[in-house]
Amino acid sequence: MKISAWEPWLERLWQGDKRAAAKLISQVENNQGRVEIMCRILPRTGQRMVLGITGPPGAGKSSLLGALTQLYREQHDKVGIVAVDPSSPYSGGAILGDRIRMQSHGTDPGVFIRSMGTRGHLGGVARFTTDVLKILEAAGYERLLLETVGVGQSELEIMECADTVLLVLNPGTGDGIQAIKAGIMEIADIFVVNKADLPGAERLKNDIEMVLDLNGKKAWRAPVVMTSTLEQRGLNELRDHIAGHQTFLTESGKCRQRRHNAFTQEVWRHWEAIARQAFAAAWQDLPRSEGDDLEPGNPYTLAEEIWASIVSGRFTDRSAP
Repeated sequence: MKISAWEPWLERLWQGDKRAAAKLISQVENNQGRVEIMCRILPRTGQRMVLGITGPPGAGKSSLLGALTQLYREQHDKVGIVAVDPSSPYSGGAILGDRIRMQSHGTDPGVFIRSMGTRGHLGGVARFTTDVLKILEAAGYERLLLETVGVGQSELEIMECADTVLLVLNPGTGDGIQAIKAGIMEIADIFVVNKADLPGAERLKNDIEMVLDLNGKKAWRAPVVMTSTLEQRGLNELRDHIAGHQTFLTESGKCRQRRHNAFTQEVWRHWEAIARQAFAAAWQDLPRSEGDDLEPGNPYTLAEEIWASIVSGRFTDRSAP
């Protein structure tokens, strides 16, 4: 559809209409009019910081997200939540539905909750996660919260989506060992030892502190915060550390650097999608045998020939009158 078809929905989005936000998010997720919609939305974004919450399955990410949402609502901030879930192999939709675990906020007019399926996308987030966050910012949500799929050591794409990353761990599940692995250590701006009412919480905190000491001095030393949503403990302290990190990002210029890196990755992903589409079309045009199969050959040379044909075709189109 042309962008004019979306103009009424966009006008409603600027006014904070939830239905308009849901409609436009669905279109973007389904890649229908995505580029046109996002080009209209981009000028209204870039002012709000995104808080990312990640960690292994069962760490209590959703409960913590719900508790933080409550604190922000007490400040009268509008909260936009994107919760990424594993996908159904059949429908591609989210099958856990984090909205169920945040029922207390489901009817709050100042909270928007969107569950997204990964749809096979790796990295702990969904392919269009950043687009959805921008739509929510354009709709006037002041606090943008992102919860990833339960992650291991390689699902680190949240660094490209969030300004402040909370790594949520809990005692008694081997998290002490996981926390000292390089990949997962480097994504955390704040460590959260959740379920601190359980045995072993203090030991896990000490393990993380020890590794942070070994890593030497940095401009920002990630704090380790003990929380318990069951006992409502440590939540105000966590909120203060989040605010402190976001102030640090602004004053140090790190925010601009992070967003530049995220922008570079977003350009790369969009270019990759265009290249894949062009490659698929060129692949279908290759000469085939009677059995509708490609003749075995040199895959490296073939790949270069396909790329050369794509580039050549593009330049021919540009020079055409």
